[in-house]
Amino acid sequence: MASPSITLNDGNAIPQVGFGVFQTPPDETERAVTIAFEAGYRHVDTAAAYRNERGVGKAVAESGLPREDLYITTKLWNSEQGYDSTLKAFDASVDRLGLDYVDLYLIHWPLPARNTFVDTFKAFSTLRDQGRVRSIGVSNFEPEHLRILIDATGIVPAVNQVELHPRFPQDELREVHKQLGVATEAWAPLGQGALLDDPRVTEVAERHGKTPAQVLIRWHIQLGNIVIPKSVTPERIVSNFDVFDLELSEQDMASISSLGDGTRMGPDPRTFDFTG
Repeated sequence: MASPSITLNDGNAIPQVGFGVFQTPPDETERAVTIAFEAGYRHVDTAAAYRNERGVGKAVAESGLPREDLYITTKLWNSEQGYDSTLKAFDASVDRLGLDYVDLYLIHWPLPARNTFVDTFKAFSTLRDQGRVRSIGVSNFEPEHLRILIDATGIVPAVNQVELHPRFPQDELREVHKQLGVATEAWAPLGQGALLDDPRVTEVAERHGKTPAQVLIRWHIQLGNIVIPKSVTPERIVSNFDVFDLELSEQDMASISSLGDGTRMGPDPRTFDFTG
């Protein structure tokens, strides 16, 4: 069982279903990622701010899997934005990961009040030119941030990783991504667990003999999103990847999409300015 891939605007391919380690304690990360690799995941999403890059790196080193078969994403934390500080922060990330390169490097938040994301992305471009990063992208960027970045650098980010789930489907942003050629990646794809008991989700799940989480992940896949569910429970790690024999009908998709009410669970990127 292998995840389908999405081809990015730079020609590189990313596995559509990955394994997220947000809020996974550092001492549990290696075990969780190892279980994920055993289940068939080949794409792992971490960040400097998660403080568990070392655990991801240990799991990669111990996996016995060829490096070229794995897809590793990490993110630059807010306090490190700026050209020179970005290059230094990247060195620290790959050192913690124990890798020569990462497949995808993301600016974690735009921090528009600080106005440093353009210089930061120029450093990302340098890292890509050096072969130390395969693809460069952003996270939590709104349409106006994307346009500023593209106008200033001439580079369209390969990916924008954003909060996205049935209650917050990001229709407008996904349409902008489609126009620009940016791949949409969803964090909090299960609505931080809040959607698992929703009757519209459980009804579809029961009809297909699947878990609510599997149905939600499949909803993302069929929308074309890259999706990175997270768990530290072995059974859930495995079941969250067992979604490739499931096909939701148009009615199923519409029922789940009807949950959209604009509920954002995380910070608003237009005002978020945390660097701690």
